[in-house]
Amino acid sequence: MKRVFAVLLSLAFCGALSIRAAEPDSGLEVVKVRKNFYMLAGAGGNIGVQVGSDGIVLVNTGAAASTDQVLATLKKLTDLPTRYIINADAGADFVGGNEKLARAGYTIFTNALGGGANALPNGGGASILSHDSVLRVMSTSKPPYPSGAWPNEAFFTPRKAIRMNDEGIEIFYQPGAHSNADSFVLFRASDVVVTGDVMDTTRFPVIDLANGGSVQGEIDALNKLIDLTIAPTPFIYKDVGTYVIPGHGRLSEQMEVVDYRDMVVLVRDNVAELMKQGRTLDQIKAARPALPYETRYGAQTGPWTTNAFIEAVYKSLQAKKS
Repeated sequence: MKRVFAVLLSLAFCGALSIRAAEPDSGLEVVKVRKNFYMLAGAGGNIGVQVGSDGIVLVNTGAAASTDQVLATLKKLTDLPTRYIINADAGADFVGGNEKLARAGYTIFTNALGGGANALPNGGGASILSHDSVLRVMSTSKPPYPSGAWPNEAFFTPRKAIRMNDEGIEIFYQPGAHSNADSFVLFRASDVVVTGDVMDTTRFPVIDLANGGSVQGEIDALNKLIDLTIAPTPFIYKDVGTYVIPGHGRLSEQMEVVDYRDMVVLVRDNVAELMKQGRTLDQIKAARPALPYETRYGAQTGPWTTNAFIEAVYKSLQAKKS
């Protein structure tokens, strides 16, 4: 009986892996997540692509330098235009393609009063939707983003819902997580959640203290992400559960989100314990509180190192105490 169960579990796991595909001409990796849902990787931050009778809904647009590649790849997926762009993160590798991709798309709105394309939202291009925090970051950044890249639909509430391609789409704002401009986008029928850098399977999470991030907010956001997902059922004829498209890295399922959350909690607790012992920041770094995860997520060089993560956790906990 145990052998039969193991075989079924193995087959189900292999089925989950078989969804990966490549786009050889564009330089991007295209992963078919569901029948009408794709993940584009290699354009900066990961991009979620929903395709349906209304057109394309994008979550994130990648870096500006990759926009032409993204456009070429979308044209291979469908002849329909991009209708909505949803920004889940304000980072340049998530919003850099906003302006060009929006202009290449077409709005879902109509203008009964006339006045041509200029009287329509976003000049007649695809609408750009985000929480107000993303708009504030983009409109005040140095150097500034062009106004055509800014979200032209911003919401202030913790949750925003729209309907496109016969599917309910919910956007959940996550305050003070990786930064203060994070959201999750849940596609209810597709059973897919797209994130920004709250989850990054390639490294420790970037806790951007200067822009409102905190380690506790990061943990709270990961707990919310777990709540939004359903675990796979280990039977061959059942579905694999909710898919999560992280900001960077591979397509994930609920258990991988749980593991990532547990990692952040463990490192936070280790740093907090060392702080309680009166250790300085340098002493805490020397103690290597993230040691069990350094091989998988750590880096000694580059824009986000293990020590930078430890320092962000330390300063976040220090700020909470004051």
